[in-house]
Amino acid sequence: MSSRLFASFRRLVLPALVFQSIIIGGGYGTGRELVEFFLKYGPLGGLLGMLIPTLILVTACCMVGFELARRLKLYDYRSFFKELLGPGWVLYEITYLVFIVLVMAVLGSAAGNFLLETFDVPYAVGVAALLLSVAFLVFKGTTMIENFLATWSLILYAVYLVFFVWAISAFGDEIRGALSDGDVESGWVSSGVRYAAGTVGLIPAVLFSLRHIETRRQALWAGFITGPVCLIPALFFYFAMLGQYPVILERPVPANHLLEVLGSRPFQIFFQIMLFGTLIETGSGLIHAFNERLANSMESSGRKFPTWARPIVAIGLLTGAAALSRVGIIDLIGRGYGTITWAFVVLLMVPLLTYGVYRLWRLGPGEEISGESA
Repeated sequence: MSSRLFASFRRLVLPALVFQSIIIGGGYGTGRELVEFFLKYGPLGGLLGMLIPTLILVTACCMVGFELARRLKLYDYRSFFKELLGPGWVLYEITYLVFIVLVMAVLGSAAGNFLLETFDVPYAVGVAALLLSVAFLVFKGTTMIENFLATWSLILYAVYLVFFVWAISAFGDEIRGALSDGDVESGWVSSGVRYAAGTVGLIPAVLFSLRHIETRRQALWAGFITGPVCLIPALFFYFAMLGQYPVILERPVPANHLLEVLGSRPFQIFFQIMLFGTLIETGSGLIHAFNERLANSMESSGRKFPTWARPIVAIGLLTGAAALSRVGIIDLIGRGYGTITWAFVVLLMVPLLTYGVYRLWRLGPGEEISGESA
């Protein structure tokens, strides 16, 4: 890859891949999230919720958020929210910490279920394996995390595409039948907005990967690309789940159910390995963002955040998540996500699309690099 092409990749595509990696484990890796936010409103209602409010809001918020971070050089979420919310940044801090623990609990529960159902490995072993993997990546730091997230996202896309094509060929008639019924339950708009809010609530977790962006044009294009890149695998997964509607509504981990119905043990094992990697992606990205916030805070007071402290912070957060994971994945997603997404609507989505847009309009594009392409 030429240096120019690599530079363009880091500016335009890397943020999308990192963001997709961070949201997938808690966003649609198990399929349970797609049931709670979309499919329970009917096959067509869920599809409308995903394509209209969710895609539009995620894309718009990423464009504004990326440019605000570039223009003001805000690469950790503490700095970002001090600019966006003023003294109210503390409210986001609290919400983000609660969300980290909640998402990690969902990931731990999913990891335990994956290994238990696929390999008959004890539930606690799956949870422990996930937590130790996340702590290792967090210890390695930004470069290792960027490389892992970007590489694994490309693997994920390939596997999800195979999964989608296979499901279409196996359940094509059932999928067409589910969509042709035109079942649309009320509430799909607000649920799509809440899902979008939960997604964009993690924009601050991807700020560390935006340092490569140099111009407004690059920031806006990177944000525009991020929305579809993040949601296309979710759309693949959603169509696959329609082939088992409505039975799949009651499954704790819909991904496992689909793999069992497809009946290929080798693909089931490979898919589970890929999903386990996505859980590690999400956990390491979320906790790395928190460590970056601590590092920035200490540097502003003339101190250095020691490398050894990074896994210590991770282990502390992960221990709380491990205890919470015993609640069960259905309750964690149905109740926990359902509540906290409204907080992200108030603390990030609305301020970003109002004050954030106004702030960028007043600031202007700033210094642009002559001859730099998008």
